[in-house]
Amino acid sequence: MDGSIAGLFAAPKGGVPKPEVTTLRVHESGCIGDKQNDLKHHGGPQRAVCLFSAEVLTALTNEGHPIFPGSVGENVLIQGIDWSLVQIGTQFHFKNVKLEVTSDAPPCRTIKESFSNGNFSRISIKKHPSSARWYAKVIQEGELLTNEKVTIN
Repeated sequence: MDGSIAGLFAAPKGGVPKPEVTTLRVHESGCIGDKQNDLKHHGGPQRAVCLFSAEVLTALTNEGHPIFPGSVGENVLIQGIDWSLVQIGTQFHFKNVKLEVTSDAPPCRTIKESFSNGNFSRISIKKHPSSARWYAKVIQEGELLTNEKVTIN
């Protein structure tokens, strides 16, 4: 299944929303230029990159949520991949980067402004498995570019 990068995001000062960037360098411990304010729950080698689906974001917008690219803390927004197929162990293959999903990225109150009535559990894997964000570790370090192709396996 082929998809592409719809957007790349990094917050040099931490927090959300994350501003869009045109390139994103990823390495074993995370994304260059992206700071995490809560290292207990974010970042580190097993949570180096946060992935989210452009189609899920669009569906949430259509439901009336004020979500937008970068607002829920994703680093890589991906389009064209069936998000219901993503699970722990799924590998994302880009031109120069390989990522492997290690866990879901549980939503927290810092992203509540992206949801009607602050209902950030709308992207909880427990309540809506096909709408979750995912954390990934870096198998192959490198640079990601907007519109770059991606495949999963």
